[in-house]
Amino acid sequence: MSNTPDDLKYSEAHIWCEPTDDGLVRVGITDYAQSELGDIVYVELPEIERVFNAGDECAVVESVKSASDIYCPITGEIVETNYSLEDEPEKINNDPYNDGWLFLLKPENDGELDELMDAEEYKEMFKD
Repeated sequence: MSNTPDDLKYSEAHIWCEPTDDGLVRVGITDYAQSELGDIVYVELPEIERVFNAGDECAVVESVKSASDIYCPITGEIVETNYSLEDEPEKINNDPYNDGWLFLLKPENDGELDELMDAEEYKEMFKD
């Protein structure tokens, strides 16, 4: 089983969310997702100040295997992106929960985070 930190929230689209102390939410793809994609070679990040609804396509991650759309896990405004991924997209493979984060967003409704899965619920998706 891939690494699934207990303190994060997860979407069915293999996106993780981490609430920060300043009310923002840091977002990235899960360890499972990066392992399924293989070596990531390109990342298209969302525009700052753009507002996305939960479920909207907001970014693209390309690997040697395929390109995958990234779906915004909750509704909110993009306030920062991880620009270092433009030159080093492999950070997602090496450290998806730290250096490989994709963007920070200001949530429109904090209650949407509660609708996402916790680590145990996310792990249940992989049980046969």
